[in-house]
Amino acid sequence: MHGAGISRGITIASRQLSRAVLAYRMRWKRRRLLYRSWRKRRQLSLVIDRTDRIHPNAILSFTTLRNEIARLPYFLEHYRALGVEHFIVVDNDSDDGSAEFLAHQPDVSVWHTSHSYRLSRFGVDWLTSLQMTYAHDHWTLTVDVDELLIYPDWDTRKLPDLTAWLDARHQPMLGTMMLDMYPKGAVGSAKYTPGTDPTRVLNWFDAYGYWVQRQPRMDSLWLQGGVRLRCFFQSEPERAPTLNKVPLVKWNKRYAYVSSAHSMLPPRLNHIYDENGQEKVTGVLLHTKFLDQIVAKSSVEKQRQEHFSNSSLYDAYYDALADNPILWDESSVAYQNWEQLVDLGLMSKGEWA
Repeated sequence: MHGAGISRGITIASRQLSRAVLAYRMRWKRRRLLYRSWRKRRQLSLVIDRTDRIHPNAILSFTTLRNEIARLPYFLEHYRALGVEHFIVVDNDSDDGSAEFLAHQPDVSVWHTSHSYRLSRFGVDWLTSLQMTYAHDHWTLTVDVDELLIYPDWDTRKLPDLTAWLDARHQPMLGTMMLDMYPKGAVGSAKYTPGTDPTRVLNWFDAYGYWVQRQPRMDSLWLQGGVRLRCFFQSEPERAPTLNKVPLVKWNKRYAYVSSAHSMLPPRLNHIYDENGQEKVTGVLLHTKFLDQIVAKSSVEKQRQEHFSNSSLYDAYYDALADNPILWDESSVAYQNWEQLVDLGLMSKGEWA
């Protein structure tokens, strides 16, 4: 018995040491990412600065984009209605009028860069450099223009209500699933009118076929599956896009995204579950990637090689999109509302009531 006690003591001590070493490594990783982002600020040039209009309690949005003139009107409308007060945007060399449109919006500040999106960690370095300056102590959304955040009761309770509730519970973030939306016919056949809700055109999704893995190093849950795996990555499911994100955060200048907005440091920001295993309130990013314009854009992005770390490995993916595929099948589900997503287990109300 005495020997067993010693053995258990050694095991506990070993685990404590391992946790301490991992925590030390994660602190240094975060510092390296912040320093990298601080250096990348030199790649940004100011187009228009309205940040003097940011109020102390304003909810902010940070976005990197290129050639998104079709999505921008509704993107701004959606997030303004939710309660975002100021948008900070990095324009990555758009030539479709996006930058000019944004420059005329009274609640938008714009920076420009022609540098590599991929080599800036897919825009994260640029945004982090701006978040260091403008986002500290603000609730901050980091989203792409093709992502529309919804959460339980979002149509009646806006972001200031949600963030006040999260503040009261000392929860500095909201985790989400990214849900790919698509039309019933070929992706190029459902014509989108700029300024309208894209989910009127992209009104189907995969309700099942997802799985989650725990990532011990980041203390996070890694979600994959859905329509993109079903249609493009069945033979190599490990390469299917990651679907978990942490887009809404009570920002601190010491925070850093590690992999796009999929995970963060410090690791506690990835805790979307309570210690007892009960799920916290979560949201969904309705992903409107599959508008009709994607058919033409896919050929362009295949040539640019900017959206994946090993971009050439995804040539077949771009080719399939350029062929105007049909993503809908008999298992597809028509989108209705947030209650439907809660019922399907794709979103959780937690204690948010």
